[in-house]
Formats: sequence, C-alpha cells, structure tokens
Amino acid sequence: MTGVSVFAHGVRVSRDVPAAMRDGTVLRSDVYRPAEPGDYPVLLMRVPYNKAVAQSFAYQHPSWYAARGYVVVIQDCRGRHASDGRFDPIRQEAHDGYDTVEWASTLPESNGSVGMYGFSYAGATQLLAAAEKPPALKCCVPAFTAGDYFDGWMYEGGVLNLAFVLSWTVQMLAVQDAVHARDWEAAARLHAQSDDFPGLFRERPLDRFRLLRETGIAPYFFEWLKHDRRDDYWASIGLPERYDRITVPCLHIGGWYDVFAAGTVRNYTELARRAGAGAAGEQRLIMGPWIHMPWAPEATGPALGESFRNRVDGAQAAWFDRWLKPPRGAGRNDAPGDDPEVGYFVMGSNRWRTSAAWPPHQATTPLYLDSRGQANSRSGDGRLRAAPPERESPADVYICDPSNPVPSAGGNSCCNSAVSPMGQACQAAVEVRNDVLVYTSVPLTEDVECTGTPSVTLYAASTAVDTDWIVRLVDVDPEGRAVNISQGALRARFRRSLADPEPLTAGTVTEFRIAMNPTSWRFSEGHRIRLQVTSSDFPAKDPNRNTGSAQASAQPWEYAVAHQTVFHDERHPSVLHLPARPSASGRLGHLLG
Repeated sequence: MTGVSVFAHGVRVSRDVPAAMRDGTVLRSDVYRPAEPGDYPVLLMRVPYNKAVAQSFAYQHPSWYAARGYVVVIQDCRGRHASDGRFDPIRQEAHDGYDTVEWASTLPESNGSVGMYGFSYAGATQLLAAAEKPPALKCCVPAFTAGDYFDGWMYEGGVLNLAFVLSWTVQMLAVQDAVHARDWEAAARLHAQSDDFPGLFRERPLDRFRLLRETGIAPYFFEWLKHDRRDDYWASIGLPERYDRITVPCLHIGGWYDVFAAGTVRNYTELARRAGAGAAGEQRLIMGPWIHMPWAPEATGPALGESFRNRVDGAQAAWFDRWLKPPRGAGRNDAPGDDPEVGYFVMGSNRWRTSAAWPPHQATTPLYLDSRGQANSRSGDGRLRAAPPERESPADVYICDPSNPVPSAGGNSCCNSAVSPMGQACQAAVEVRNDVLVYTSVPLTEDVECTGTPSVTLYAASTAVDTDWIVRLVDVDPEGRAVNISQGALRARFRRSLADPEPLTAGTVTEFRIAMNPTSWRFSEGHRIRLQVTSSDFPAKDPNRNTGSAQASAQPWEYAVAHQTVFHDERHPSVLHLPARPSASGRLGHLLG
C-alpha cells in the first residue's frame, strides 16, 4: 500500500489498500477520505476496468463524493489490474462483493454503513452482492446494468449480441487479462488487433476465434458460446433467481438506447414488486435519453436542449444522503416514499415526466400489419392499420441470406459506438432492402406518446428449422426521414422457452411473440409510425445460419437461405402492440383516420 496523498478539497487518498477474500485472495482498493477525520458512511464501487479511473468518465471523481462526507472505496475486481486471482466475469462477484462490503464497513473512519454505486459491470457487482445480504449494505445505485446475464447481456431472445460481446471481450477484457497473466506476447498481439473491427465480426467459426484461441486468453468467451441456452450455467448466476434476496433500497438508472435498457427496467419492476414494506420496498427508477456510456444522448437524434444534462450525480448523492446519513434538522424532508418512484425522459417532446410506477399506464393500442403482398422495403405497400384484418390478405415473402445480412443501423448496444452500432440512426440504408418488410401508418392527426414496452405478435413461416425475427419501431417525419425508436429479437427455436429450444416445422405458420426494448417517445402530429420486420441485424446480432446446427461451430459456408413468409389475414392477425398514452381525442385509431 502506498502512502496517503491529498486531492482537491483536502480529500485524503490511500492507494492499493488490501482486502483478503474468504479464500485468501487479496483484492486492492483506493480509499478516499474527507479532509477532516471522523466517522463517515462508505460508498463502494467494484470495477474490472481499473480502479484508478473509477468510471469518472461518467460520474464525478471519487473526491467529489468524499468531500461531501463519505469514505469512498474503489476496488479492482478479482484478477483485474491491482487485485490478485483469476478473472471469471460475473461468476465471482457475489461472494467477493459480500466480503468487500463487510471489510469496507470496518475501515478506519467508517461508521459501519455502506452504499454501492457504479454502472454496467459495476451495476452487476452491486446486485449480486446485495443478494448475499451483507449486514453493512444499506442501499445501492445500480446503473445501466442487466436483469439477466443470458437474456439481456450475452444474448437477446436467444440471439448472440455479437457486436457488444465480442468487442467488449477483445477491447475491454482480454488485453488486461493477458497483462495480469504477464503474457506479454499475447498482450501485444491483442492490443495490436483490438481495433480490427468490423472485420473481426465476420470471422468464423466463432468457437475457434483465433485472437482468443491462439493466445489462450479470455476462455470464458467460449463458455458463453457453448452455453447458448439459459441452462444451469446461467441460472447459477442469474438475477431472476436472486430477486427475492435483494432487500436494500435501490435507485436504478438507465438509458433508452442502452443494451441494458430492458434489464434496468426489469430490475426495478421485479424488486419493487417483491421487496415488500419498509426500506426494502423503496425502489426508484430514472430512464434518460442515453446510450451506454451514461448521460450521453444520441448526437444524430432530435435536439434535446438543456433537459438531458447530467443530473445523476446529484440524484445519486441525495439517495446516499437519505439512506446513509441520519436526519439533520427539523426541516429535513426526505422520508421514504415522499418522491415519485419513476422519472423518465420522453424523447420527441424532450421533457422529463414522473410516475408512481412503471409503466405509467397500462394502455396498449394494436396496430395491425397489412399489405397487398408487397411490403418489401420502404417502396412497398406495407401498412399499419387500426382495424384488424377482415379479409384474406396476401402474405409478404422475403429471403434471409446469412451471407448478406441486413446491416445494423443504431439500436441498443454497448460499449464503443465506433464499433457497435447504437443510439438513433437514419434507417435509409436498411429500408431500401427487399429483405426488410416495412409497414407504415398514415400521418398522425395529433401527437401520440408511446411509453412502455412495445411488442409484436407475428404469424410467420420459414423454410428453415431455425431462423431469427428482428422487429424495429420507427418514427418517420414529414420529410420521410426514418429513425429507430426501439427493437427486439427472437431466435425461433426459443419462442416458447429460453431453456428448452424447439425447432420449427418448416413451412408451418407459427405464432411468435417478440418484446422490444422499453422506450418513451412522442410521435408528433404529421409523423408516421413504422414497423420493420426482418431476420438479421449485423453486426449487432450474430446472423442465424438457418440450419438448426450449433451456431458457434459453423464454418462461413455452412448456412441455408431461408424463405420467410409473414401473414396478416383474418386467421393470422400479425400486430404491433404500442404502449400509447390515450390522447385527448380518445383512441389512436381515430388519429390514424
């Protein structure tokens, strides 16, 4: 451990403070203390990305929190940077989190109460620790993090989040793993090739991905590929299996275009539903117009003005003050339950709203898919209609060719926007393709707010025994510019269960229910609502080979072209379920003419 240094505001810093875990492995932390000695609550962040950085590209520097009366502990996770041991993502964090919370509560100048903060992986370290019930842990602020490590982190609807998972492994994990192992040759090679995207996304087979196989670094990546269903490997670390054990107040923070948007909302709703009375029932949610690197709006989207400014540090500090500091003065008014549970940003109108719960309303409006059999591309005749089909309507047919996948254009991803498409994006390059079905409403006669989780019920058939369905909600302005609002993905064999896949019967009409990511968006008067339906989204998603065989071991030439048929007739009413707030005029159908 190095000596104590002094930061701004007189904050005192001790580097590389050791803590022994239950198995004897030593993890190291930087500890920031206020200028004046005393007894203070502790704020703990556990990160795999270097404690010296302390996620300060998103949050205020730890000294900012220390100056407000906290001992701030930033720890390198096991096997990362200054900490000993071997890194095995997610799987080690529950026990290490418990042990670290209890250790931090006994540090000099700690008053014994601990709160945790951090986003992304550092959100996972909070929730996994909280489920172990360390007595000293009083509250958490998990931000931009998943609700499950299979569905919503590595995969979505059974489809591998290729751009996120591969670039995250290569760029953010593998180089440091090699350095930690003192394998300088591997570290040099990984560093030199870590920017070879997007080319690396096309390398096949994935289970022989050379940069990792030949260096022997990050073996966990191949475990994730091997376990391509939600089996015991994932259940053993799953949050859904742990929600009942998380009984501390949590302030959940997320972004509408984050890869973990659905997980953030799920963590809030599940804990709010299960946590019960008292402090455990105090769950709060903030959802903003942000991509994964927090508090950053999508630059190509509508101007958001001052309303998107980073308010998170202030909200987070107030949360910690509430749960970690005793009331001061008779005028203090921060009793649990006196503030709205949910704050969310409505994109399009660019304003914040509050609600007592999520979703803020249960209204869902069906918009039915329709065409004369030529919904292919934005030049086709696909329509969204308020009325259900009353006739035999010709189905729409397109080709899914895994060797020529539909390119990603924005969306929910992580972590480097230069590598992994995310946020809002113009859909022109996608919607000119005939392997994308496009269904569009007539112009709206007044504004419509969509807040909640859109979904699609799709009646479709494929010539393949397995294939993917990608759906995307889009806003089209009066000039015809189309931007993505939300999307969802489903691998057909997981249509009934993520744990027990079931192949398709080729050519048989099958019902698929596809959830999109939660969102809040105002469709303005004169704009049109659009739905895209396709079967690939590359590189965001790993293209299905359409063969039913193991995806990860497929050679580049091992695939089948699938012929996809989407039905929207009286017997097969494919429909977009839009969580639209009722308008002053009543039904959304009225606004569509």
